[in-house]
Amino acid sequence: MADTVLNSPNIKKLSAKDFRSDQENRWCPGCGDHGILNSVQKALADMEIKKEDYAVISGIGCSSRFPYYMDTYGFHTIHGRAAAIASGVKCANPDLEVIQVSGDGDALAIGGNHFIHAVRRNIDMTILLFNNEIYGLTKGQYSPTSNQGMVTKTSPFGTIEEPFKPAQLALGAQSKFYARSIDTSIKLTTEVVKSASAHKGTSIVEILQNCVIYNDGTHALVTDKATKDDYQLILEQDKPMIFGIEKNKGLILGGNGKLIVVTIGEHGITEADVLVHDAHTENPHMHWLLSSMMAPEYPVALGVIRDVASPSYDEKMVQQIKDVQALSSIKNMDDLLNSGDTWVVE
Repeated sequence: MADTVLNSPNIKKLSAKDFRSDQENRWCPGCGDHGILNSVQKALADMEIKKEDYAVISGIGCSSRFPYYMDTYGFHTIHGRAAAIASGVKCANPDLEVIQVSGDGDALAIGGNHFIHAVRRNIDMTILLFNNEIYGLTKGQYSPTSNQGMVTKTSPFGTIEEPFKPAQLALGAQSKFYARSIDTSIKLTTEVVKSASAHKGTSIVEILQNCVIYNDGTHALVTDKATKDDYQLILEQDKPMIFGIEKNKGLILGGNGKLIVVTIGEHGITEADVLVHDAHTENPHMHWLLSSMMAPEYPVALGVIRDVASPSYDEKMVQQIKDVQALSSIKNMDDLLNSGDTWVVE
């Protein structure tokens, strides 16, 4: 998180409008990216960081037009390399609040190697992963998160590949912060982005996003008004994991180590039996189980799933430089160039 905060009474508080650029928005009408953009602009206004201290970095894809629509510093980079460039931005200027925006194809296919190593290094930046389970910009090819059997232009008989579950990939790379939201919930996405920014280290926010053209309704059970209450589990720290249209369903841990959906009031189950969420526990087992739940067998876990404190790469890098400088006669580039034998050419 950027250290420069708007704490002076003489500085005008920013609003979401202050982060809207003058660029024409070219996303399709009805695209989930519109809602995500609104959420992020609201979050940035609430975080009270100087506007000039934000840097929005993207790769290639529909989601990666994001920097054009943000009135901040930004960089629309190359396919799959957003994490690498965002890492460089943060290490070159650790005071910046760096936000990387990528789609499931950009981040997990060509950019998969950069993604896992950014997570492993725990560089202090926020990765917004738009997951619509399709390649949209290139007109509808299956992506690393497309469901097995999905028929697309590149899988006319149905894809035979097992899809990535982004949370499992991140947790396997030792992720310290993982959250999930949906494009239709401005409020939840705004709060999750703020939580991600407050976390020191690589914060991943997976956003289930709808592509109205090539994969419309892929998250329908989780987002449709008629079903969403039964398929959304919105996690809150130290609160029981209760969901359902009547708020009478919950999760317990079975003897086989699997999560079980129960109904409060049936078979002697009470609210006291329901699991309580703890995003801060270091053991990732429960976070793995929660992030792996899929509809219709389970509700989909939303909100902050994992949030564990750990020193960030850039913090350790800055401290290491200071430690080395303290023991060396050479403190900077000028000292290096003027050390040893030098000559003056006249």
